[in-house]
Amino acid sequence: MFKRFSGAIAARRMLLERSLPLKDVEELDTSGAVDRVAAEVICSPASLPSFDRSAMDGYAVRSTDTRGAKLNAPCFIQDFIPLQTGMVVPEGYDAVVMLEDARIRGEVLEVTAEAHPYKNVARTGEDVMAGDVIFPEGHRLRPPDLALLSALGVGRVRVYAKPDVVIIPTGDGLVDIGARSLNPGEAYEINGLMARLYAERWGADVQKTETVPGDAELIREAIRSNLDADMIIIIGGSSVGERDYAPRIISEMGELYVHGVRLQPGKPTALGVISGKQVVCLPGYPVAALSNLYLFIRPAIKRMAHLSDKPPRVQGRLARKMPSKPGYLSLVRVAIGEDGQVEPIMVSGAGILSSVARADGFVVVPEPLEGFEEGDMVEVVLYE
Repeated sequence: MFKRFSGAIAARRMLLERSLPLKDVEELDTSGAVDRVAAEVICSPASLPSFDRSAMDGYAVRSTDTRGAKLNAPCFIQDFIPLQTGMVVPEGYDAVVMLEDARIRGEVLEVTAEAHPYKNVARTGEDVMAGDVIFPEGHRLRPPDLALLSALGVGRVRVYAKPDVVIIPTGDGLVDIGARSLNPGEAYEINGLMARLYAERWGADVQKTETVPGDAELIREAIRSNLDADMIIIIGGSSVGERDYAPRIISEMGELYVHGVRLQPGKPTALGVISGKQVVCLPGYPVAALSNLYLFIRPAIKRMAHLSDKPPRVQGRLARKMPSKPGYLSLVRVAIGEDGQVEPIMVSGAGILSSVARADGFVVVPEPLEGFEEGDMVEVVLYE
């Protein structure tokens, strides 16, 4: 059902209900699977270590031969084998005496500390036993996880595919970065760059098209050509003006279920579905587009990619009053001082990109509130 000026949280919920976790799976080299999500339970094919090994430089001994050894009452052993860290402890030996606690005297070993059974010995399977569950399905694979799998000889892992996201910047007077110098009245298209960098960071494979002029048929063709993606992000042309084509095109090609959200900044937002693919229209103002990226795009991509949506946050005390518009969810840009105090940078000005560059993050002000007072404790969502 189409909703005009939906609440921001309700609109996000509608998007997430339609952004289902992807079922596609791919197999990757273990070394290239960092931050990917395991698509199956991963069990150990071997024990680690696969043999009893020395945990120290020293001497393999039988622990019973060291019984009672002390600094002032050493024992002397004829049956010992010098070892370095990581070497196999030979069968029949069950302890390793550290170099610091022993000295070779002729053909015997003087031991000045008793070694209990398996002292300084990493036993077979002490770390991992063959058949153990190493990681459950849905686990995000971090560098130490991949190191463990590699140590176990796991060379390939099955992971969930990344969501394919296509970004379509639109608008007249916009020039793709690096294409040419600007003429009067023109600006570089930067929102597509910002959206691409964030979508990649959040777990998507991203393609950004060239900027599409504000022409309905060209925008329609750009959408039609990219319906093999899991999500399409259209930037610009999302308001209600005569040349704001994107929402109208979504409605004609599929379903437009939200147009306009009570979000500051970021009100001119549209959400829809075409051929089963999510289409999100972001405002053309950079700060408004950034708000939408965090509120809508981040959680949707994370859900499709089987990843947790928990942006980094810190607590701080407001250095001064933070007003907001009642009835709107407000994302207020803030800087965090050396003393930990939170300083609001701007509560308006959706086109002032420098205010984001100066900000450490934003504070979410719920719809019913008129802001926060000086000295209030607030939670800052940190920009990544």
